[in-house]
Amino acid sequence: MAAARAAALGARAAWEGYGKLGGVSEHIKALREHVTLPLKAPQLFERLGLRLPRGVLLHGPPGTGKTALACAAAADAGATLFVLNGPDIISEYVGESEIGLQGVFAAARAAAPAVIFIDELDSLAPARSRGAHSAAADEMTGRVVSTLLAAMDARSGADGVIIVAASNRVDAVDSALRRPGRFDRELEVSVPSPAGRLEILRVKLEDINHNLCEENICALAASSHGYVGADLAALCQEAAMCAVRRVVRHRQQGSASVREIPLPVTPLDFRAAQTRVRPSGMREVALELPSVTWADVGGHAAIKQRLKEAVEWPQKHPEMLARMGAKAPRGVLLYGPPGCSKTLLARAVASESGLNFLAVKGSELFSMYVGESEKAVVTLFSRARAAAPSIIFLDEVDGLAAARSEHRSESGGPSVSDRVLSQLLVEMDGIQARGDVVVIAATNRPDLVDAALLRPGRFDSRLYVPPPKDSADRASVLAVLTRATPLAADVELEALADFTPGYTGADLSALVREASMKALQEDIDTTEVAMRHFSAALLEITPSPCVSGVELDMYGRFQQGIQ
Repeated sequence: MAAARAAALGARAAWEGYGKLGGVSEHIKALREHVTLPLKAPQLFERLGLRLPRGVLLHGPPGTGKTALACAAAADAGATLFVLNGPDIISEYVGESEIGLQGVFAAARAAAPAVIFIDELDSLAPARSRGAHSAAADEMTGRVVSTLLAAMDARSGADGVIIVAASNRVDAVDSALRRPGRFDRELEVSVPSPAGRLEILRVKLEDINHNLCEENICALAASSHGYVGADLAALCQEAAMCAVRRVVRHRQQGSASVREIPLPVTPLDFRAAQTRVRPSGMREVALELPSVTWADVGGHAAIKQRLKEAVEWPQKHPEMLARMGAKAPRGVLLYGPPGCSKTLLARAVASESGLNFLAVKGSELFSMYVGESEKAVVTLFSRARAAAPSIIFLDEVDGLAAARSEHRSESGGPSVSDRVLSQLLVEMDGIQARGDVVVIAATNRPDLVDAALLRPGRFDSRLYVPPPKDSADRASVLAVLTRATPLAADVELEALADFTPGYTGADLSALVREASMKALQEDIDTTEVAMRHFSAALLEITPSPCVSGVELDMYGRFQQGIQ
């Protein structure tokens, strides 16, 4: 029974070479060095006195091409491929999992040159300190991991067998496997860049009857943020189905014969497919592409320009920055009184630059469980990288990154806030590769934010977002707020702006809303809001207390301090 199971687990599979893969040229180069060369020319390593590589670990999000790379590596080396799925090896019978694993290694040695591909390695060999939920499961996991370690260590390196493994959760793999002599090389197969997506699309489109020009393909690659190889394949399939539906629709209408109906897949088909095929890396992420534009933000012309320079320019004109030797800012801090459009500005720059948007309040990252808060920060940045190019918007960042002297634990050691802040600093410093991720933070109390976050290299741009400074600014905000409000002929926004000194954007929004309610209270069938309704609303909507002289002085002192 165990022998039959081993034979089934070691089923050989045929695969094409690297010709059908795109966007992974560096990975192909590494696999040729660590798989193809050792299997085809082991004597080169022997002549140089080098130990033959034994294994390669591929890790990254699902759908990025790890399995395809492993199978193509075996084909490129002319080796027999043994595919072993991690969950398949686990058996309810004591000892059968170990026998099955040993059988696969024995069969591979007999069929050398061979590649053993272990998919979902984290489920076969999870970290033993945390990979089980019961004593029995812990014992079985320990036996399987020990058997795998023994099988890898028993190989001489010259037996003509290379092990390639894949995992979506490399941190969950037992650390004993992640050392030289077992998996000599770890390759991260991440979400492809725009250039990588372009390569993948070109490969996928070779098998499709389409009429996309090079400009169309480049635009498609640029607009498919966060799509991995599997997503792009699904996108091409769905676009082809859109073309099929078009043919069926024309045929049902009897407007033309099938031969006369245009069949090639068009750019419009891909546009329709993008609404149906969502990037797999984003399906569990609260992402959005805001519909806010610069025209929806009244005033703040100087702030808009600075945000364009910090966020839009690096995305739309990277060659310009490269030519001048300039680097894009890692982060932007927006500070100012509540209700002054800080969140609206962040949404507008995301929309105008075409970046995905992840919004989170600082307090939402805290958890009562030890280590979960720091993990939430890591997960947030990981998801942003998967959805890159993207913006992480940290609202109320003072709640997440308060000055460390403000929150020491009773024992004098680091508190939860300290640890979360330290993890945020690590992520901001780019110890984990951030890709095209920009962090925008907003706060009403910049004086409470830890100084370590405010130094250059973290929040490089710090922008004061004040309340409307004069009547002209308030009139600009009112013009935006009343675009959807039917105004009577006697309403003069300039005059209304003169009556509202000290009002923030949120105050003016409340004023417009209250005036509309006054009009409805007067006559439920009314079709316009008159100046008298605004006058009545002014009696109830007053300037926010947060825009007092004391508060504005605090912002002024902070601005002078960072300058």
